[in-house]
Amino acid sequence: MSERVNVKVLLLFGDQAEIVADAPDAGEPVRYPAAEIAGAVGAELSELPNMRLSAVVGSGDRLSGWQRR
Repeated sequence: MSERVNVKVLLLFGDQAEIVADAPDAGEPVRYPAAEIAGAVGAELSELPNMRLSAVVGSGDRLSGWQRR
């Protein structure tokens, strides 16, 4: 069974979005393709920073299935 987690987009770094768990004890940010995330949630790239999302944790702890919260 897949787990859905809450995340936050910190900022854009080139064509990558820095994603971190949306929790007080969040670890280091991880980068994902910003265009992939924006396309999944129907947003412009410029709207991503500070956006709160949820995602499915998959193999190797990679996130996918992005959704707005």
